This record gives sequence, structure tokens and C-alpha cells, in this order.
Amino acid sequence: MAIYRGTNYVLPNEPCMGLYELNFKAPDQKSRRRYQILVVLRDDTMAEHRIDMGLSKNFKKDQIRIPGGIRNPDGRFEILHTVSELQSMANDIRAKAAFDKRELAKVNKIKI
Repeated sequence: MAIYRGTNYVLPNEPCMGLYELNFKAPDQKSRRRYQILVVLRDDTMAEHRIDMGLSKNFKKDQIRIPGGIRNPDGRFEILHTVSELQSMANDIRAKAAFDKRELAKVNKIKI
């Protein structure tokens, strides 16, 4: 993951390169927390904003990564979604029932 400049706000209609919900150690190193990370295109450069969503153990879903755009071979960015669109997608993902990953991989459940 690249290093971007930080920002303390994002706007709902800002072009968003990606939304990530990832678990990291809290700054006090005493707990693990889930952060929503938004990478927006601002002033022709990427900026990152983090939202603390709470303790990671409160989230039963896997971490989320939703791309919002692409980088063309010429180095220019093509943004396909806004902050509010990606946040809506993340909310939908969190609201759906979890599925068994073994079923997706077509692995039989082992009975013990």
C-alpha cells in the first residue's frame, strides 16, 4: 500500500480511489481496532482519511477492500466512484449474512 498525505476530512461527493476497512493495533497498543480508510483524489494527488470504527472484535465480517478507480498505464487516475458510493457499498457488505469460506472454495466440512 502506498503512502499518501493525510487529511482530517472527506466530502461525500469527492472522487474516491478506494475504501478499506482494516484491523490495526490502537495507538495505545492495548487493543485492535477497525479503521475505515478512504483514499481520495484531491488537488491532483491522493490523500488518506481514517475513521476509527471501534474494536475489531465487534466486527464478525472479514476486512473489506473496495477499489474505486484505476491507474492507467500513462500514470493518470480514472476514478469511478465517490466517497458516499463506496461507503454505501461497505455498509451493504457489512449488512449481509456471512458465508462459509470453505463452501466458496468447495472444501468439505470435516467432522470430528
